[in-house]
Amino acid sequence: MITQKGQSIEDKSMEIIDSEIGPHSYSPEEWIIVKRVIHSTADFDFARDGKIVFHKDAIKNGIDALQKGCNIIVDVNGVIGGLNKDNLQRFGNQVICSISDTKVVEEAKKLNKTRAQTAMRMAAKQMNGGIVAVGNAPTALLEVIQMIKESVTAPALVVGIPVGFVCAAESKDDLRGTDIPYITNIGRKGGSPCASAIINALFKILSAKNSKQ
Repeated sequence: MITQKGQSIEDKSMEIIDSEIGPHSYSPEEWIIVKRVIHSTADFDFARDGKIVFHKDAIKNGIDALQKGCNIIVDVNGVIGGLNKDNLQRFGNQVICSISDTKVVEEAKKLNKTRAQTAMRMAAKQMNGGIVAVGNAPTALLEVIQMIKESVTAPALVVGIPVGFVCAAESKDDLRGTDIPYITNIGRKGGSPCASAIINALFKILSAKNSKQ
């Protein structure tokens, strides 16, 4: 639970972001998400050259899935650390990260794949109707895209924002070329804090909608 002082600092940060970005083309709900990513990284590029991109059904699918208590499958433990635990408890969402599981490590060695790839493949059933959040490993995102093409799994939303020099930008290009509801960005930038920020922002939108009902 954020303290009053903490909330004051966050509110001031959001005001600074608004003032420095100025006019933009994002919808109000999209801007909540973009602004949260900028807040978590202090990087305005996420609203400019490396901008965040939304599938037309991304936000609706995401908040509907969270409302239903969907699983959230992440590629690395760093994403878990940034998630708002109060929201997870409130809506009953289970966060799944199996990259360090013994079975995953053994299977990855056997198949000569990355642990991130293998962890995603082994979580196929748990992804159905859930949200996949990839903040670190491009191979995890590419594996999820391939699984969906194979009809092995059907997540409600893919948050694909891995960081890096090898296949990071390319994996996001592939994601934007699909019909999968997605939230991603352009280029090499990304990271676990970005993935966490996007999920937290979706919870924020959901909580605001529920408070109006």
